[in-house]
Amino acid sequence: MFANNLSPVRNVLLSRLEPEELAKFSRDIVTVDLPKNFLIAAFDGPIDYVYFPDSGIASIVAISPEGNKAEAGMFGREGFSPVQAAVGAGVSPHEIVMQAAGSGHRIAYTKFLTAMESSRPFAHIVACYSQALAIQVTYTALSNVSHPVDERLARWLLMCHDRVDGDELNLTHEYISLMLAVRRPSVTTALHVLEGNRFIRSERGRISIRNRAALEEFAHDAYGKPEKEYERLIGTCASLPSNIVPLLGQ
Repeated sequence: MFANNLSPVRNVLLSRLEPEELAKFSRDIVTVDLPKNFLIAAFDGPIDYVYFPDSGIASIVAISPEGNKAEAGMFGREGFSPVQAAVGAGVSPHEIVMQAAGSGHRIAYTKFLTAMESSRPFAHIVACYSQALAIQVTYTALSNVSHPVDERLARWLLMCHDRVDGDELNLTHEYISLMLAVRRPSVTTALHVLEGNRFIRSERGRISIRNRAALEEFAHDAYGKPEKEYERLIGTCASLPSNIVPLLGQ
């Protein structure tokens, strides 16, 4: 799992820091591979490490006492997880798992707390992202009760598209149904609607975005507000697609 820890940083939050701030704790950051299905944190499990992806997509999954699951949020290179670490919580209330393979950086939980104490800009950007993610989660809940499945699917695909390079998403119907907490036939029907409108092309295990602008229009108010809040709090991710910041002091 471990990659060369001299790898550059593409994570947006870490890239926002001035080099002298990042240097305060860069020796504690290790570069890691994040393969598909990699478990960042287990439900009700200890938070041993905090992860800052450079690429890939991770799902934050809520699990009920009876074992029912639904995606509460997602993140990629624009964020970090588990966010509960930012308030000193040592246990994850969610299952956090990579849904699309990538790579990134991790820091031990105790070192993360020390880094926030040593760098006020780091603590600030961590707090800003925690707020942005909270807004995303509330809008996921709102969308789940307010929008039909095809609009919810459009929102979800747009959010995935925001976090990858290119227009192809490797996603199965079964996985989408789990993330949206709907039956698989409902996902198949919704995909047919989006494909019939030429917004996407759906093949076995792969979805290609064909018309991003039209997909956004179709999603109506299901998509957009959390993304605008992230831009207001932290800045647009689009401004840093190729920004590379080296880890200093290693």
